Amino acid sequence: MRPDQRRNRDSTEATKHFIDFEAFGDSTAWKMPFSWQEAVATYTKDSLLKHGYVPYHIIMMKEKLTNAFRNGKADSVLFYATDLAHYIGDANVPLHTTINYDGQLTGQKGLHALWESVIPEILIDRYNLRSGHKAKYLRSPKEAIWNAVRRAFTMVPEVLAKEKEVSKSFSDGTKYRVQIRNGREYRNYTGEFAKAYGKALGTTINDQLIRTADMIADFWYTAWVDAGKPDLDNWLRPAFTDENKKQLKKELKSFKKNQLVQDKLLISRQRRQN
Repeated sequence: MRPDQRRNRDSTEATKHFIDFEAFGDSTAWKMPFSWQEAVATYTKDSLLKHGYVPYHIIMMKEKLTNAFRNGKADSVLFYATDLAHYIGDANVPLHTTINYDGQLTGQKGLHALWESVIPEILIDRYNLRSGHKAKYLRSPKEAIWNAVRRAFTMVPEVLAKEKEVSKSFSDGTKYRVQIRNGREYRNYTGEFAKAYGKALGTTINDQLIRTADMIADFWYTAWVDAGKPDLDNWLRPAFTDENKKQLKKELKSFKKNQLVQDKLLISRQRRQN
């Protein structure tokens, strides 16, 4: 969560998390160059910093991770690896690719958190959290991330349309719940509506979740290979113990059976419960 936390104190952080394709012109998702330098020459740096540049920032972060591997700086590797994972996750969220990022332009305000947070938290028990993907070397990380943001952008119409469709079966009283925080009134979607919307979306969110995890693995692996495949065993402090190996074996077994939630081994769920 560190990149999100930085947004509260760093005015330059927010636009690293998204890209509003419509702001750059018609069909821009398929016209923008992969290179940051070419993008700056075409659209200006000010426009990119204003309307978002997550695919470009991901490549910058990948290079920083590669350098950290190359220089043998374990703390920096952990820092850049986790930050890179966060931005890759954002790039795979459809509402991080559009100017209508919260449904605010179509009378669907609150849709952002509903899609990327509320529904996964409610339905995680039913998700497939298993992947047979093996990390692969990316010959063109730029092409990989641009394919991802383009795919996410093509999903935007369905994300919006499904919410409209499901809303027909709900009244305002059953669709929204009102909360008062610090004297202000906030309207959020109800759990019942979230479940119905999640059902209408099918496996969409789950599929993006798995794609994100697979892509993170590929980017980490590619950064390590590009750094010359440094030996990481000596970086572990303290060393990997027999108990660590036993726990890892247990987690891998649960992962392969898609039982991380049932076996109470999903870290994000553990933190919520604590």
